[in-house]
Amino acid sequence: MPNRRKFVSSAATLAAAAQLGPRLFAQGSSTKDRLGFALVGLGRLSTDQLAPAFEKSDRCRLVGIVSGSETKPEEWKKKYDLDSKNIYNYRNFDQIADNPDIDVVYVVLPNAMHEEFVVRSAKAGKHVYCEKPMSVSAQECRQMIDACDGAKVHLGVGYRCQFEPHHLECMRLAREKTFGELRHIEAGFGFPIGDYPVGDLRRWRLEHELAGGGALMDVGIYALQACRYLTGEEPRSVLAREIKTDPVKFAEVDETILWSMDFPGGVVASCSTTYGFGGINKFTATATKGQFGLDPAYSYGGIKGFAGDRPIEAPEIDQFAKEMDAFAKAIQEDKRSKVAGEEGLRDQLVIDAIYESVRTGRRVDVAPQQRSS
Repeated sequence: MPNRRKFVSSAATLAAAAQLGPRLFAQGSSTKDRLGFALVGLGRLSTDQLAPAFEKSDRCRLVGIVSGSETKPEEWKKKYDLDSKNIYNYRNFDQIADNPDIDVVYVVLPNAMHEEFVVRSAKAGKHVYCEKPMSVSAQECRQMIDACDGAKVHLGVGYRCQFEPHHLECMRLAREKTFGELRHIEAGFGFPIGDYPVGDLRRWRLEHELAGGGALMDVGIYALQACRYLTGEEPRSVLAREIKTDPVKFAEVDETILWSMDFPGGVVASCSTTYGFGGINKFTATATKGQFGLDPAYSYGGIKGFAGDRPIEAPEIDQFAKEMDAFAKAIQEDKRSKVAGEEGLRDQLVIDAIYESVRTGRRVDVAPQQRSS
């Protein structure tokens, strides 16, 4: 795993994890008004979106960070008034088990590193929120779920759109059959990824060992999610194909994938995702008596939608503050999150089937959800 080692070593060398036995309960008290979060990984998402979101959160506080950078921890400490004892690197991460300030660990690392740090967080007795995609295989997702269940901690996946008001309104329209029976969904998301040189930490999205896949894993998952939560069903089978216009740049990961899914209730979905070009950021749901949808659909802000011949009126929110507050509320009330680990597993089962269809050129049945144990 040379690329993974290179990523971690450029962030200050990952050492072997100390193996801590699972705890019966998470250290952090669920009776706190605001739970203490530690961000693992201080890349663009943490810097530009997550850290500012804590200032708008009602139930969460940024109290700790985990980074391999030599300079970022001091910068974050000053900017967010962090206590030195709540700052960790990848070598001493497991000492977080002894820190009562930290209730939740938010894993914001390259996809292939999610499983390791979710499991380590669970062993430390901490609740875990993991960025999407949950991991790079269904088997790893199951191991993450089992680790958190065994440690009796909550596990959530960063599906912010499930809490966004425009998306919630579209879910309501589908569930209440406002426009009749749902028949077809067209969904897609893509953007032109940069030409990151070797050594640039942002290049991990183009390296299979760290990303696990390309556009599908990164942004195609939003289109997949939309189809799943609009129908309220799991797809039975998929048929997919890949298009590469730059086989050198995308030698290790997928550039563009087109796929279709059929659902038990009769809905057919046509989806697309790409790293090659922009302009795809929407979904349209067609029912027997009309259409509704969002365009743009998956952006951090500025989402717009329509329901028949009228616009969807919904408030603009901080999506990251909203999803973190929802997860904190689930912990405080000891209830299952709507984006629990099983939700990430369901997506990964479909993603695995899509990649198999790309490889074989055949329609592939989606594997049933089952645990690793």
